[in-house]
Amino acid sequence: MFFVQLSGFPGSGKSTLSRQIAKRTGAVIVDHDIVKSALLHSIGDGLIDAKLAGKISYNIDWSLVEFHLSQGQSVVFDSPCLYQEMVDKGVNLSEKYNVKYKYIECYLDDFHEVNKRLKNRVRLVSQICGINSEEDFKYTIENSKKPTGYQCLVVDTNRPLESYINQVISYINK
Repeated sequence: MFFVQLSGFPGSGKSTLSRQIAKRTGAVIVDHDIVKSALLHSIGDGLIDAKLAGKISYNIDWSLVEFHLSQGQSVVFDSPCLYQEMVDKGVNLSEKYNVKYKYIECYLDDFHEVNKRLKNRVRLVSQICGINSEEDFKYTIENSKKPTGYQCLVVDTNRPLESYINQVISYINK
């Protein structure tokens, strides 16, 4: 059993990778965008602050992650990992349920490619549709949080998925 925490800027390929991991391993995916979008649809436009919606949806995400781990299921958490609290929760739940903790960063250091992906995807209500500032983009990808004491895998998601999926599966199975 394992818990995979995906990280990466929106549009970097986390959801594509999470679906392939689940397909190949039978893991359950907890997708932050789906949870947050469902919350926003349920309460309607403008009735809740975006920051509060994010906090509530992360609480739901973590409850789902813990539930599935408690049921003996492997879990892939598809969410940007921008805060140390996210990493700490992932590590703590992995230890609590005695499962392998794996951290995979989808790394795409190409402002224009990420913007193209964001503009061309079918977008959920919680997802951004583009990036305004290249400085903010660079800052975010350079400051993603990683766990200490754990081997992390960084994959270049500018390459085709087929070129790194076997490496990802090998890393998870280690």
